[in-house]
Amino acid sequence: MQITFGTILKPLAMLSALLLASPCRGAGGDLLINDFEGDSWGSWTATGEAFGPGPAHGTLTGQMVVDGFLGRGLVNSFHGGDGTTGTLTSPPFKIERRFISFLIGGGMDLKKTCLNLLIDGKVVRQATGPNDRSGGSEALGPEAWDVAEFSGQMAVIEILDSATGGWGHINVDQIVQTDTKTAKVVASAGREFLIQKRYLNLPIKNGAPRRSVSTIIDGRTVVMNDIELANAEPDWWAFMDMGEWRGKKVTLQVDKLREDSKWLSSIYESDSIQGSENLYKEPLRGQFHFSSKRGWNNDPNGLVFYKGEYHLHYQHNPYGWPWGNMHWGHAVSRDMVHWKELGDVLAPDKFGLMFSGSAVVDARNTSGLGTPQHPPLVLMYTAEGDPTVQCIASSTDGRAFKKYNGNPVVRQITRGNRDPKVIWHAPTKKWVMTLYVEKDKVHTIHFFSSTNLTQWTLMSRTDGFFECPDFFELPVDGDATRKKWVLTAASSEYMVGRFDGTTFTPETAKLPGHRGQGFYAAQTFSDIPKSDGRRIQIGWFQTETRGMPFNQSMSIPLELRLLTTQEGPRLTWTPVRELNSLHTTSKSFKPGTLDPESGNPLSGMAAELVELQAEFEPGAASETTLTVRGATIIYDAAKQELSVNGHKAPAPLRQGRQRITIFCDRTGLEIFASDGLTYVPMPFIPKPENLTLSIQMKHGTATFTKLQVHKLASAWPKN
Repeated sequence: MQITFGTILKPLAMLSALLLASPCRGAGGDLLINDFEGDSWGSWTATGEAFGPGPAHGTLTGQMVVDGFLGRGLVNSFHGGDGTTGTLTSPPFKIERRFISFLIGGGMDLKKTCLNLLIDGKVVRQATGPNDRSGGSEALGPEAWDVAEFSGQMAVIEILDSATGGWGHINVDQIVQTDTKTAKVVASAGREFLIQKRYLNLPIKNGAPRRSVSTIIDGRTVVMNDIELANAEPDWWAFMDMGEWRGKKVTLQVDKLREDSKWLSSIYESDSIQGSENLYKEPLRGQFHFSSKRGWNNDPNGLVFYKGEYHLHYQHNPYGWPWGNMHWGHAVSRDMVHWKELGDVLAPDKFGLMFSGSAVVDARNTSGLGTPQHPPLVLMYTAEGDPTVQCIASSTDGRAFKKYNGNPVVRQITRGNRDPKVIWHAPTKKWVMTLYVEKDKVHTIHFFSSTNLTQWTLMSRTDGFFECPDFFELPVDGDATRKKWVLTAASSEYMVGRFDGTTFTPETAKLPGHRGQGFYAAQTFSDIPKSDGRRIQIGWFQTETRGMPFNQSMSIPLELRLLTTQEGPRLTWTPVRELNSLHTTSKSFKPGTLDPESGNPLSGMAAELVELQAEFEPGAASETTLTVRGATIIYDAAKQELSVNGHKAPAPLRQGRQRITIFCDRTGLEIFASDGLTYVPMPFIPKPENLTLSIQMKHGTATFTKLQVHKLASAWPKN
């Protein structure tokens, strides 16, 4: 193993050594030029709109998370988005130290998004951010200019934003005159490994500047990732699965790296994941909500039943705690409760990042990607590059996937086209795809058809839905002779209507979906056997887990139905029956009446993971309060309203009764009321020591016909 730096840097290193050997001028303490901690620009002059009225306090509206700055303020020219422009200029100052150091991020363009040092009106030094393509990071990183030759002269700093496209902004902070040399950022740093073990363990520092890391095998770059490198002590360790390259030489090449960084030298080979002795036991690991071993996950993708297994693919950043490096992760289960993570199946490629999509079993081998005996599992996904296109990949074993040589199968319509959801439409014997397209600033769902999954024809469009569409047919009240089509999207709002194989005709306005928070981009499983007949959905559960080596999770699996109401057929969400396998200790209470004087029948019960079921007939003025590990769930019978930690949702009585089911995990609640018409997901981290449960009445009585408490086991394997 060896560490190498590009030969083009050798002359720079020699020059740096000569400069360091010469005597420093203006020796003394650091001189602050600006730390941007005030509420206004003070003596600095701003023009245009990009920089706003004063320093930003972190991330601005519509921007990815900004980090790496010091204190509470920084220069951020994203005011109004990338389309605004302007300048920010310092008053003149005398150069009295050898270096001017600063933190910088944002767009990479030395002409349009840059930090300039001017002397006598001429630019003598420049710096710019690291981003010139989709993805990237808003993190600021340290840089410095050697200004020894200008000692004693008057200078001005100009921060310029004249760009209006992607990454058309700049972030700057902590501009200081100093005699302390900032570690130089060098290019083309690499380390070669002869792979003998399963994993490379990579040290990660949350919030550090993201650097582009190329994985090079046999002289070919197989993938590039933007990684927050730990130059010293890491926050956590990611892992890179090298199983398919055992015995080969693999080089990790970093585009930019501080010369004093320990990142490359800290990487080590192992047959185990660093920290795996605590895997699935971490304090904020949901115990019956799927989350990836390491890194970020968001949208569920490619939900499909294939060869006796439920397949869950998902948006995954294997090498970062926040969003980025979009791969498709992959996990399988025989019951949708106990999941086995298999690793990533789609990695970024020449077409871009792997954005959301779906999966189908091509049972008739219409694509020719399998055989009649081994029908292929086909993934359809968005490759988010420039252009943004739709692609497919296939597998005949549900494990190894190959991207289609003829990709893309749908070329860019607009930059805002993504998230294909594919179904087989039996009456017309063709595939139907719903695709989100932003067209003339309107959110639309385009409907395409295909006979072979590789050639697609536009049929129609429906307006009003944003991102991650899903489209499926459901019986009304379980009656197979009365079926309706449902079109839904990322927010879980939906329409009910008819579909003739070409056009979706809504019969309702857009209706509200879930009634809680932190639930997004849900998708239903394809190809569940007809003998089962259920439509099952999983959503992205936005459960932030700071301090953990993983972030976010999935909802529990949910069965969707159409239920008749006075307003017409409406969607319901209920927990799948397979969750009953987690029941350990259960207690049922006898039917009876509770009033404000009854006390707490759950007194003395304690549970970390719990499912609570209650069915009752409330009095007209009664208020029922259920408390689960510090979370407060109140049902107001007069208002027919549910309140979860202060968040309110309508919850009508059904035949005079209310039925409430509460699931509580380490990072969230999922609550079901009104026979599933009201679904309230809610990220929530209970205090570890609070294991209490209670039920109390206020302003009246209620007659309970069912009250059960189930303690739940972890769904994760025991190490």
